[in-house]
Amino acid sequence: MNADDRANYNFQKIILGVAIFLFILKFIAWYVTSSVAILTDALESITNMLAGAFTLFSLYLSAKPKDHNHPHGHGKIEFVSASVEGALILFAGIIIIYEGVKRLLFDDTSLSSLGSGLFLIAITAIINYVVGYFAIKRGKEHNVLPLIAGGKHLHSDTYSTVGIIIGLLLVWLTGWQWLDAAIALIFGGIIIHSGIHIIRESIAGIMDEVDEDLIEEFVETANEHRSPYWVDLHKVRFIKYGNHVHLDAHLTLPWYLNMREAHVELDKMTKALEDKFGEKHEMYIHTDDCKPFSCEICALQECPQRQMKFVGEIEWTAKLVAEDQRHTIEDLAEQKIKRIEGRD
Repeated sequence: MNADDRANYNFQKIILGVAIFLFILKFIAWYVTSSVAILTDALESITNMLAGAFTLFSLYLSAKPKDHNHPHGHGKIEFVSASVEGALILFAGIIIIYEGVKRLLFDDTSLSSLGSGLFLIAITAIINYVVGYFAIKRGKEHNVLPLIAGGKHLHSDTYSTVGIIIGLLLVWLTGWQWLDAAIALIFGGIIIHSGIHIIRESIAGIMDEVDEDLIEEFVETANEHRSPYWVDLHKVRFIKYGNHVHLDAHLTLPWYLNMREAHVELDKMTKALEDKFGEKHEMYIHTDDCKPFSCEICALQECPQRQMKFVGEIEWTAKLVAEDQRHTIEDLAEQKIKRIEGRD
């Protein structure tokens, strides 16, 4: 486990400890008030604890080095971790809806000690938001999906708690006990939506769904460092393994370059991408030899083997580089038309 992975692991330990502490506070608040709205908060904290424990395990496993059976590492477990957390949030939301309906229709229990209960859950809201902020910040800096998912969960928990506080203040001021159940139903729905969203993101990672933002960053870097020898770029694929990313791409180079010259160009692209994305991005770039039709889009002015007149250089875009085939003058013409029409 390297220094970054160990720091992520230790940070998750803190999140798990905080989740346990906040659950105790919320449970005490529910016990003294009998508020079903506060019970919803306590139930969500149970999911925080379970999800935190599973995330801790996933960070430990994903940090293990590659081996014979896992040539790309163990990072995919992070998507499983996020999906489990989403499922737990979804389950908690369903229980909250059930409890809210039951209280609204069949239970007339009176609330008590609302002041003490509100004070306790206000403390949990502040702690949740601060810890969630640092979890998201660290997750984005190190591309760790479980920390991002956990941080977003803590923030959604904070917003739910703030809403519950506002609602219970109204109950306290008006004496309308039914508002307690109504608040639980509203935030139960919000929690269910949050769970579905996290599950959707984790499934996208497991299914290797295209990460548009990542490809946009890749294209921006490739265009910025583009060499005249880089005739064309296509068949770009990104596959995520937790915080590790595997890149496959096909780079078209002049056909007459020898192996040493071709590797110089490959090293230029690899260096630019590593400077941008870091060492946790594996680069597998396949070289293709240029064809006569490539001359029209090749900007290499002093090409000794040019067979056709240069017309214009294609600007690489996320959609274009993801295509399977080599690009031609027709792609350049289409790009110019789109630019004129304002569609590109």
